[in-house]
Amino acid sequence: MHAAAHEDGAIDGPSIRPRDAATLVLVDRNARTPRVLLGLRHSRHVFIPGKFVFPGGRVDPTDGKMTALGDLDPTSAERLGVRLRRPSAGRARALALAAIRETGEETGLLLGRKSNERARPPASEWQRFVDAGVLPDLSALTFVFRAITPPKRPRRFDTRFFLAFRDAVGAELPDAVGPEREFVDLKWMTFAEAETADLPTITKVVLSEVARRLDLAAAAQPPVPFFYFRGGRFHRDEIT
Repeated sequence: MHAAAHEDGAIDGPSIRPRDAATLVLVDRNARTPRVLLGLRHSRHVFIPGKFVFPGGRVDPTDGKMTALGDLDPTSAERLGVRLRRPSAGRARALALAAIRETGEETGLLLGRKSNERARPPASEWQRFVDAGVLPDLSALTFVFRAITPPKRPRRFDTRFFLAFRDAVGAELPDAVGPEREFVDLKWMTFAEAETADLPTITKVVLSEVARRLDLAAAAQPPVPFFYFRGGRFHRDEIT
């Protein structure tokens, strides 16, 4: 019997524990119409092949050890610890840094600021930041969404989505995208253009939430939506 298909893989596999992951929603607000960065995943990928997604990936054990400038805003830092068995400032920091590292790897856009400090990278994946003289800037990120991959998928992630703006990019590196890379193409799309692109369902939902946030005039941060499955059904909560 063939496994049942889904946009993020088969849905009749064993249930596995989701791994911490982080994603960056990068918005260019310099034009009259804001644009969001989306990357086209290779068709050979097992997880969400051939679709446009935000840059991101799982948290590495060394992410929290990378030297960074600034801190997460207090609201984001507090909300990242909600609904966790073992919340900590270190875990929140590692999630934010993972979003920055993965974006650098997949797009060549290094979110951070130029610095004369010669930081020692905790892993080779951070070397591009050091070589460019850029340190990641945690103050540029806002926690805006959380979603856990449903059960019985071949890969499961507990993903935190962060919002940042293009003017927080400290360097842009070439050759990050291509036929042998994670992304085969990158597109800056208006939110209207993104609605018609081939996106996973969760990406569409997050885009809608980000668009709503950008339209809000109030200074206070709205609640963070939290999507997950439990007891055989879908749940949508809010982290306040």
